[in-house]
Amino acid sequence: MNAGASLCPPTGGQVHIRRLGLAREAIGPDVRLAVDANQVWDVPDAISWINQFHDFDLAWVEEPTSPDDIVGHATIARAINPIPVATGEHSHNRIMFKQYLQLNAFEIMQVDATRVAGPQELVIEFLLAHKFGKRVCPHAGGVGLCEAVAHFSMWDYVALSGTMEGRVIEYVDNQHEHFVHPTVIKNGNYMPQTAPGNGAEMTQETAEKYLYRG
Repeated sequence: MNAGASLCPPTGGQVHIRRLGLAREAIGPDVRLAVDANQVWDVPDAISWINQFHDFDLAWVEEPTSPDDIVGHATIARAINPIPVATGEHSHNRIMFKQYLQLNAFEIMQVDATRVAGPQELVIEFLLAHKFGKRVCPHAGGVGLCEAVAHFSMWDYVALSGTMEGRVIEYVDNQHEHFVHPTVIKNGNYMPQTAPGNGAEMTQETAEKYLYRG
């Protein structure tokens, strides 16, 4: 997996441009650079700002506006092309993803395994992305998400899309000690899970320590 970096922009000013310039200079031309806007812009502002980012060779811009504004995402995606739009971590079901895909509102689906209705729903969303020719780079910025999404991405790489090209899995380096089978990373790559299940089984010690007792 190639190295990459993601920046969360401030809310305004030329500091956007300055930070991106500094980041690209620091990491060089061969490392992927993405921007996570954290829903900070309305549609016109997103288009205006992102169109000033073309010189930085961005891997994508994530959540450029409210995740509920599917039409807004489609408008932004058309206006900032070829910079890809990524979104989906706050989408809750396959109907939302179907509408995103029908409107060509993103290039990268960032589905969150804990926000949708279980593994069957998640599989459907991967299948939808495959049908529409979009990449899935799952959101994994939460407790247990790294453990869970590794299974689905491996299925995607091996049996669905059949490729890792242009695909990454998010990784956060904390709180893995709470799980029976924690995620293992070697040389920037997720290692295959060796146990059945979804990977998110908590240790007995953690379950007892954090049990809500009313």
